[in-house]
Amino acid sequence: MDRLLTRLDGLHARVRRIRALTYFTWCVRILLALGFLPSGYRKVVNEPFTLEESLGDVYTMFTALHQDFGALYVFVGLCQVGAALLLLVPRTAALGAAVYLPIITGIVVITVSIDFGAGTPLITSLMLLGAVYLLCWDWHRVRPVLGPPGLPDTTAVAG
Repeated sequence: MDRLLTRLDGLHARVRRIRALTYFTWCVRILLALGFLPSGYRKVVNEPFTLEESLGDVYTMFTALHQDFGALYVFVGLCQVGAALLLLVPRTAALGAAVYLPIITGIVVITVSIDFGAGTPLITSLMLLGAVYLLCWDWHRVRPVLGPPGLPDTTAVAG
């Protein structure tokens, strides 16, 4: 495992030196943030996500979510807004991507499971891919969670 992590460290260092990818990363951060800010805000202020009754099952699901989940609905909105804002600050972007990832994963599952039309599952899947990309971009911040090589195991209790 240490060898794999070391190789990923080298790859990460080379990729981070490519200036075009730095600009691309900023674009991804901004686009992902823009994807969550309006929908998260609507949830935070406890407004229904959609008012379009012609959407059928999609409308039914969003209406049920709004009416039946109460504080959870607002909490999801707070998480979305929080993740979006964290993405826009370089120092907290990795945390923002880590918060963004489970939310967008759930959204992808929902958009694939319910007939949202052809474009929505593609867009949400690209948003998921963007969140994974941002975690890879901030590998140097994510890697310590996986355990740096050479450190002793601190889970064992002496005595």
